[in-house]
Amino acid sequence: MQTKTARFAETVVSLSQKAVAGEPAPAYRPGKEGYADWVILAVQGFKEYLEHDYRKLMDVLREMPRVADSLGLTVETLPHFSTVCARKQAIPMKRWRAILNASVELYQLGDVQAIDATGVDRVQASQHYAKRTDYTFEAVKTTLLIDCETSAIIDIHCSMKQPHDTQVGLQVLVRNIDDLTAVAADKGYDWEALRTRLRAESITPLIPQRGPGFRGWARNLLIHDREYNQRSNAESVFFGLRQRYGETLWARTWFGQFRELVMKSAVRNIERAIEVADR
Repeated sequence: MQTKTARFAETVVSLSQKAVAGEPAPAYRPGKEGYADWVILAVQGFKEYLEHDYRKLMDVLREMPRVADSLGLTVETLPHFSTVCARKQAIPMKRWRAILNASVELYQLGDVQAIDATGVDRVQASQHYAKRTDYTFEAVKTTLLIDCETSAIIDIHCSMKQPHDTQVGLQVLVRNIDDLTAVAADKGYDWEALRTRLRAESITPLIPQRGPGFRGWARNLLIHDREYNQRSNAESVFFGLRQRYGETLWARTWFGQFRELVMKSAVRNIERAIEVADR
């Protein structure tokens, strides 16, 4: 019987290859091309799974020949930790999103989805970088779209600014419109234009109304009598992410932090899918 780590290795490699459009390139090509993007993505997944820094991660992987073999490499030909670190931002963001999207396909989604936002702490950037990018907040505003039945993370959005929940919410929900059936959100997402767009796509908005009056009271009462209470699942997913993968983002650049959060979400989806399969 395969160990959990072996199954994780098999899955993260498969999804990393899927994230690269077309036929996956060979794991390594001598010269300028070097390691394939899917190899670097898979190693980044192992970084989150094993919770090591880059230097220790590669030391550990060199003691795991079966993992190296799953990457199409030997322990001697695994990339240097500096290569893995440097390639992180060179790989297009669409490929990081693609591995998250592929991890969602491990689940049969339910009838209610939820969206919520919170701040995720990050290490302090250099004063030069902070000034150049107007990098003024100590936390990354992070929005998650989750499936309430499976707790799978469908999408994630990060911002170095502090945009209003309704603006980010519309962007995230429209991007995933085909995966939605009913959407639960708190009063921070109270925007009639958002409800109208969801209804136009035959999606039920479970979003309470802020304003007073009988109409708002009646709408909120109806929502609370339905699936709205499942919205708290999004808060549980945020808690689980912090508890399992740490409360602080260690990448020092905005783009690095976004990639880190996307990979944490994909790895969490993979781990939970393996756990569910074991039950």
